[in-house]
Amino acid sequence: MSYNDFIEMPVWQLAFEIVEDVYQLTERLPKREDYALCGQMRKAAISIAANIAEGFGRNHTKDKLNFYHFSRGSSSEEISHLLCGYKVGYFTLKEIDPIKDKCKQVIEELNKMVKSLTLKISSQP
Repeated sequence: MSYNDFIEMPVWQLAFEIVEDVYQLTERLPKREDYALCGQMRKAAISIAANIAEGFGRNHTKDKLNFYHFSRGSSSEEISHLLCGYKVGYFTLKEIDPIKDKCKQVIEELNKMVKSLTLKISSQP
């Protein structure tokens, strides 16, 4: 499917939801976590959406692939941060599971995109 803007991409829309979810979740973290877990979680969430957008804006398939890989990595990073927050007692599983599920959905969609782009590269002369 062809999109005119990254905002139209369902995977970007899902990533954008993750940003909102993470900001809401981290709002109640202790002040001492502002530059630690809170900052890391917010940065990873923003990176998921930002790298999808940047990949969309790239003209070369290999560049797109790089940014989609970065986004996939940030999705995994976010899951790790969520689990860390749970482990230390800041979050409940009920709070983090929906965000983890969205991150996993993003990873699945990016895997499909990467596979499609990789096939495109391998079929070029």
